[in-house]
Amino acid sequence: MSSASSALPLTVKFPARSRRGVLLGLTLAQLALVSTSLVLLLATVMTAGLLGALALAPLWITTTVLVGVRREGRSLIDWAPLVLAYGQRRRTGQTAWRARPVSRPKVEGLLHLPGTTASLRVATAASGAAAIHDPHQQTLTAVARVSSRAFALLDTATQTANVNAWGRALAGIARTGHVATVQVLERTVPDSGDSLARHWAEHGDPQAPVAGQIYSALVGSAGPAAAPHEAYLAISLDLRTAKRLISQAGGGLPGAFGVMEQTTASIAQAARGAGLTVTGWLGAREIAAVLRTAYDPAATARLQQWSSTGRAEAEPAAAGPVAQIEKSDRVITDSARHATYWIENWPRTETTPGFLHGLMFSSGVRRALSLIYAPQGIDSALRDVQRRKAAIIADASERQRRGQVDSEADSVEYADAKVREKQLISGHADVALTGLLTVSADTDQALDAACAQIETAAAGAQVDLRRLKFQQAEAFTLAALPLARTDAQTKRGLAA
Repeated sequence: MSSASSALPLTVKFPARSRRGVLLGLTLAQLALVSTSLVLLLATVMTAGLLGALALAPLWITTTVLVGVRREGRSLIDWAPLVLAYGQRRRTGQTAWRARPVSRPKVEGLLHLPGTTASLRVATAASGAAAIHDPHQQTLTAVARVSSRAFALLDTATQTANVNAWGRALAGIARTGHVATVQVLERTVPDSGDSLARHWAEHGDPQAPVAGQIYSALVGSAGPAAAPHEAYLAISLDLRTAKRLISQAGGGLPGAFGVMEQTTASIAQAARGAGLTVTGWLGAREIAAVLRTAYDPAATARLQQWSSTGRAEAEPAAAGPVAQIEKSDRVITDSARHATYWIENWPRTETTPGFLHGLMFSSGVRRALSLIYAPQGIDSALRDVQRRKAAIIADASERQRRGQVDSEADSVEYADAKVREKQLISGHADVALTGLLTVSADTDQALDAACAQIETAAAGAQVDLRRLKFQQAEAFTLAALPLARTDAQTKRGLAA
């Protein structure tokens, strides 16, 4: 019997997401509110006695409601920063963004994107390579188009080899020390059918008896309804940590491109071992087209028609939307509505590596799935493990002192922390994974229906989705655009 046929199916599972707070399960906001209330109680009792403490009853009731009442997994006090920030943006008009003609001198390569991405521009090296430069976060991001064979159709041995090879690729990326973020973006886009028709016109024979007429009819009917899948790999180079290498390569952006080209070459080679084929690193016009079609899916047909290669291309200055309106649970751009989810929990029981297949291939749903990997240094990861273990032990001791029963969740979390510590000591790299899913549709009603379908598919895939309220604009930027970015405010919202 061959090794491929005798190989056992590979299964995967993820550690439980920690919900441990700063102290006794309380988050920082909850702890600050409770501590302030207790200090006021103590001061009032010492100055006015018990009658003064009774006068503060509205404060205790408010504190109890803010800390004890939970909505969608968060207490009201944890919702407060997000709601207040969204309210401030609405009050100052920052939830509505419109492109305006610029009378100032044009900045070469500026992408004209809304929000915190306004300063991003596409830089082009002398070799013709293009990347997105972020002057504030000091990163340079290259984007590649990737393809692969259908994972679900591979035999067990090949699936296992691809999964293990991708893990080794991520470990190699993490060990470089100068890669800030890796993003894998898989999305569906509407297609006018021009590429299909062009291929048929160049290689087909419409005059062939019977078959020519049948194929011509199929191409004509299938084109407008097509929704091809596109996959992109974005690599973000941290210019600060790579400063020494950049200096050795000549300094400045030319030196940064030299380091980026070496990094992308090694990553492309590692990706091939995982069954991924890097079909090409995108140029400036192709990067702009990917961004443009995320904001305006209806523009795909026009961009393909204007392109001589058949692939969508656009000027960098036209990469952004004409208008964007942020609402509490969705964001509206030129020709679509979008709702972004955070994958709060991954499967915690043994499952197959292709568990996301049903979610990614939901019929009739336009969506973009982003997996964002943030490498972490070994020393930093070990310190994080030690802090987590200490917090678990401290909480268990406090419950024992109060006579409360033990929590099985603590035992599971402690076991996960020990497994992670053993892996780090053995030399494995540590990579933080964030999953984001954006659902898009042409109307609000269609978006609500697509979201319901995606939530059902997520339940079948054993993943828990949380719709990101009051931060949809930034979440859309992270999930639907291949920028390999991490936003501090959104990360705080995810951690709450």
